[in-house]
Amino acid sequence: MSLGNSLFNARKKSGMSQEEVAERLGVSRQTISKWELGETLPDIRQSKKLSTLYHLTLDELIDFDLELKEIEEVIEKTSEEKQKKIDWAKVWGKRYPILTTYQDQVDAESYKVKLQEMLDSLKVKYGYSNEDSFLVLKDILARIWNGSQR
Repeated sequence: MSLGNSLFNARKKSGMSQEEVAERLGVSRQTISKWELGETLPDIRQSKKLSTLYHLTLDELIDFDLELKEIEEVIEKTSEEKQKKIDWAKVWGKRYPILTTYQDQVDAESYKVKLQEMLDSLKVKYGYSNEDSFLVLKDILARIWNGSQR
């Protein structure tokens, strides 16, 4: 996505018009339009003002993805109580059917034992809680999947 699209989406998400943004930054509406169309770029000072105005970091502003931001907000606003009521395997199973069928094919118990050992190791070695151990192990698996072992 281009910087112009990111600026447009961030502004729309903030509920502001080009005129309102221009007024707050002390520039013309045409300047905002040119930034959003990718005809020109804001300088670093204006970019910082935009990020503050839209409540984003500069990195977030540069790569602003409206759909991703909305998903993040839904997750942040969802209470733990609600999250516990969600059958995540069923929800994700709509996109990844293997999550609803593997139980009949995979000896899950043998994997549970190994995974539990890893979770216990994280708890003992680093003093993590059950939840933190799970999240760390999940993140490690995600990094392996993404090929970005750091």
